[in-house]
Amino acid sequence: MGAISIEKADRLFWLGRYGERVLTTLMTYFEFYDEMIDGDEEAYRTFCEKISIPDIYGSKENFQQRYLFDQGDPNSIISNMERAFDNAVVMRGELGTYTLAYIQMALDVLKGKNGKADAPVYDLQQVIDYLNAFWGCMDDQVEDEACRNIIKCGKYLERLDLYMRLGYPAGAIEKEYSKFCNRLHRSGLSYRRDREAALAGIVALGEGWREHDKEALQALWELFEVI
Repeated sequence: MGAISIEKADRLFWLGRYGERVLTTLMTYFEFYDEMIDGDEEAYRTFCEKISIPDIYGSKENFQQRYLFDQGDPNSIISNMERAFDNAVVMRGELGTYTLAYIQMALDVLKGKNGKADAPVYDLQQVIDYLNAFWGCMDDQVEDEACRNIIKCGKYLERLDLYMRLGYPAGAIEKEYSKFCNRLHRSGLSYRRDREAALAGIVALGEGWREHDKEALQALWELFEVI
């Protein structure tokens, strides 16, 4: 990994994961929010089940507020945004102040709502905009290719994990898997090639991957385990 220490690589990797987790789960939240508005008050339970978080909410109203803004809920949007920021701020020297600012602004939007969003899709669109700006700024401003590869390795691993949980079509899974492998092979990170081969075999099944979704997720989780 050249001059990048193991600690810094870990920070970069998890910055990518938490940043993507907020982005994808927030956009997915909006889809389920629309279903709840349309009358399916239990839709949030399906959301929790799909992304494998405990249903601690009890009602759609409680879910709509707590999942977005409860800092005491480790699975909430704001909790994951805070983790992304905690990793980013340590890496200010590698990211640059301008790039880091977009993570800060996304967190500020969530904190500025004071636990309430009357129209979440409208009120929180800025969070999505700032996170997309962060990714674009990182490509433009972060000169160290190793840093970019590690961050994006985390980003695409998280996206692939969530897309599998959410049951995305095979074409989307294959596309994100290709992006992930591209960054993984260039990241310099140590990983288990047997787990990569297992995952590749499942992705190659096309829509048949759904019959092996648990195996695929297990292989993904075990990629970075020490043998």
